[in-house]
Amino acid sequence: MKQAERKEKMLEGPIGPTIVGLSVPTIIAMLITSIYHLADTYFVSALGTNATAAVSVNTSLDLLLTLVGTTFALGGSSLISRLLGARENEKANIAMATAFFPTLLLTVVLAAVGVTFIEPLVDLLGATPTCRQYSIDYATYILYAAPFMATSFVLNHCVRAEGRSKLSMIGMGFGGILNCFLDPLFIFTFKLGVAGASIATAISKFVSFSILIFPYLTHKTQVRLSIKNVRLKKDPLADMLSVGSSSALRSGCSILASVLINNIAGRMSDAVMAGIGVSTKVMMFPFSVILGLGQGSSPVIGYNWGAKKLKRVWSGFKFTSLFALGVSSAMALLIWVFTKPIIIAFAGTDSEMIRIGTLCIRSQCLALPIHAWVAVVNFFCGARGDAKNAILLATSRQGSCFLPTLFLLSLLAGDIGVAITQATADLLTLCIAVPVILSFKRRYSSEIIKE
Repeated sequence: MKQAERKEKMLEGPIGPTIVGLSVPTIIAMLITSIYHLADTYFVSALGTNATAAVSVNTSLDLLLTLVGTTFALGGSSLISRLLGARENEKANIAMATAFFPTLLLTVVLAAVGVTFIEPLVDLLGATPTCRQYSIDYATYILYAAPFMATSFVLNHCVRAEGRSKLSMIGMGFGGILNCFLDPLFIFTFKLGVAGASIATAISKFVSFSILIFPYLTHKTQVRLSIKNVRLKKDPLADMLSVGSSSALRSGCSILASVLINNIAGRMSDAVMAGIGVSTKVMMFPFSVILGLGQGSSPVIGYNWGAKKLKRVWSGFKFTSLFALGVSSAMALLIWVFTKPIIIAFAGTDSEMIRIGTLCIRSQCLALPIHAWVAVVNFFCGARGDAKNAILLATSRQGSCFLPTLFLLSLLAGDIGVAITQATADLLTLCIAVPVILSFKRRYSSEIIKE
């Protein structure tokens, strides 16, 4: 589609089909990403419960890389969408460069520090003595690939900001599919064990990076990528970081939550930690659909917010909300029915892991529609550049609502309390999201009606 046609579709096309058209490729890419995360866990689970626990430990490391990448990715893509909607293409070029190159530099430094202090790092992330070496094996190659992983987030989100979600799907999806084939090859054929899973992931991330950066290098994108356009000044960096900080804080809360739950669960047993870790990977499937829908709607909302088309902005939110509620309810029911066979595929005959994993998944299924709607509200705030409320919502699910709940329930109910913490926190986030959206509606109701 030509660039002019793409702009017209974002600003004038029917809201529902436009959002779905952008969301479906994004959802597919994220589902494939979820598959390769789950594939890592599945193939590693053949090495035993301790190895599976090690993958759970390194979830925190993945979240740390996500923190750096998505801080600039979400802030940059939100700004790019609004600038393109306002027809300020040169400023969009500056935003792109200012998102990409600092991410590259930060993750190179992060990888160097991580590799140097790998042993204390995995201890901090919650590794137990029985899974410590597995954790080191897995973390090492993930750190080597860190710059490609984080900058892929930036490229992925910014190409979607132009409305090119299919290109995003190809880049992220191909890497995910490749990982599923490389995992058994490196783990079993080459007999590299847990390190093989990590090497497979690192190679796949590099391939995704190469696919996503190619259109920028060949000038086939609307926004240009050049180091000459980097501006580490208040404008655009302040705008970018104010929106991206919601993602940074969300990832920061996720890291803290993951480290704490690993340490608390690890003191109970490797089976409890592994069961919760597998549950997290399984629930990435419905979460990927929800996040894909939210990210698919963000460019449409950002474009129209920049163009001051408030009626389309509100229509986009309503459509995305209804779609998310319907899809999440259907997915929750499906996963609930097949919870037991899913967990058994990873746990084998480990009854403790089966018990905890089943409870963790089913409790989150009950709260899934609420999580879906709150996520839509969060993306809605970010797309408009509403940093304050985006941060408030981003830090609630695994921050202000999660952390107190984790400590309280673990004390009162032990491993059962740990297993139901996420679902309880999801219920509490509703109390924050409802006032946020009601406040927006009251503030802009007259403008929406006028249009």
